[in-house]
Amino acid sequence: MTFRRADDADLAAVVALLADDDLGAEREGSDLAPYREAFAEIDADPRHLLLVGDLGGEVVACLQLTVLPCLTHGGRRRSQVEGVRVRGDQRGAGVGRQLLRHAIAWSIEQGCGVVQLTTDKRRPEALRFYEQLGFVATHEGLKLPLPSAPG
Repeated sequence: MTFRRADDADLAAVVALLADDDLGAEREGSDLAPYREAFAEIDADPRHLLLVGDLGGEVVACLQLTVLPCLTHGGRRRSQVEGVRVRGDQRGAGVGRQLLRHAIAWSIEQGCGVVQLTTDKRRPEALRFYEQLGFVATHEGLKLPLPSAPG
């Protein structure tokens, strides 16, 4: 297993991973155009990383990292983790643990003092997984869906 920055050729596999569970299937689409736009923006900004786990030339895991400059905690940077996915046939094999460890190491390299993430309350097994890695549920996370921007 190698972990690397995603490239254009990985996008379809990443989107398939994002859609490969009950919750993802509800919210992800099949049109790659909006994903291409988002990926171009992510890839162009050094404070963002779309990380993939590559096993024999196949993308089997992914996550997105964003470095957030913050004024709190003495101006300490934070790393935000989003979209963690491991392909179904690789779950339970330690891929997710390796993926998160790589993400934590990258965050340290970026000068971050905290790695934060949210997980859907409908995924209790994900919460247990993150807690086993040392993440602590210290805050309540809230989200406010916004209407789509005019087109």
